[in-house]
Amino acid sequence: MAATDQDVRPVTIPDAPLTRPQLPSWAPVLVAVVALAVAALPVVLLGWSLVAMVVLTVVIFVVALPVWSSSVEGPRKAKDRLASALVWSAFGLAMIPLVTLMWQVISNGVPVLSAEFFTYSMRNIVGEGGGIYHAIIGTVIVTAWAAIISVPIGVMAGVYLIEYGAGSRIARVVTFLVDVMTGIPSIVAGLFAYALFVLFFGPGVRMGIGGAVALSVLMIPIVVRSTEEMLKLVPDELREASYALGVPKWRTITKVVLPTAMAGIVTGVTLAVARVAGETAPLLIIAGDTDSVNFNAFAERMATLPVFIYYSYMQPGIPPEFGQERAWGAALVLIAIVMALNILARFISRRFTPKTGR
Repeated sequence: MAATDQDVRPVTIPDAPLTRPQLPSWAPVLVAVVALAVAALPVVLLGWSLVAMVVLTVVIFVVALPVWSSSVEGPRKAKDRLASALVWSAFGLAMIPLVTLMWQVISNGVPVLSAEFFTYSMRNIVGEGGGIYHAIIGTVIVTAWAAIISVPIGVMAGVYLIEYGAGSRIARVVTFLVDVMTGIPSIVAGLFAYALFVLFFGPGVRMGIGGAVALSVLMIPIVVRSTEEMLKLVPDELREASYALGVPKWRTITKVVLPTAMAGIVTGVTLAVARVAGETAPLLIIAGDTDSVNFNAFAERMATLPVFIYYSYMQPGIPPEFGQERAWGAALVLIAIVMALNILARFISRRFTPKTGR
């Protein structure tokens, strides 16, 4: 008689967890608070500076959070938290000088702002009073003339490099020179404009149009590069469809390519204007300074906001506090103008970019 089979018992395998425990969402905040508290002890007990406290807080946070994460969530998640902590720490450290700068300018500049500050010049004013009306007018005129000079040259150069001279030797040379011009110091542009105008008007020449020429030297490379990049984004299918209908190349560029890229080109021009609006060195050399309003860019000296700020702080007069206060107020106005131009560029980019899809 055959032996009876033993009962076969099923083998049970313990369930393996698919996920590891996770730190709570408030863990980074807790670590940051603890790191700040620990870093504050040397400040209180040993008299360390606030800068040292901030650096120590960042170091403790970057070390403590990944260590805690490694013990709970595993090494993979700990590495991710370490990278995130380094990125956020670098962002926070980069924001410190920006926030400090804005706080200094706003706190010192806002008390100076008034109706008189915006509507009066510095003509025959030595101490208290006066304003930046003449400098605002000069900045607008010089920057406008710089844009009038730069935009046609920059846009047409960008059109040539993409539409006509792509791949040619002269296009490569022009592209190289544009890249070189992008990195030249602004004072070199001022010296170039001064040397150019000395040839026609003699030594000691100072006029607003000279400052516009100097700024245009700085603007043209930016406009050329932005135009190039925007024209590269225009699909070749649009050009080919226009050519297939028998439209000549120049008309394809003016009626198809440029309207498609116009939003990006205008954005680049606006950013270029914002870039040169705060330049000081070229205007200090060729445009000069004056305490009166000058509406004619082709005659006499012309005040601008950057130069006004420089002279108001370096040569504030007696007593010096009034000149320094005007410098802070003018700096705040200049930052506001540059910020407004950047916001306008973003608005143009979003508002006038061609819509895709049906």
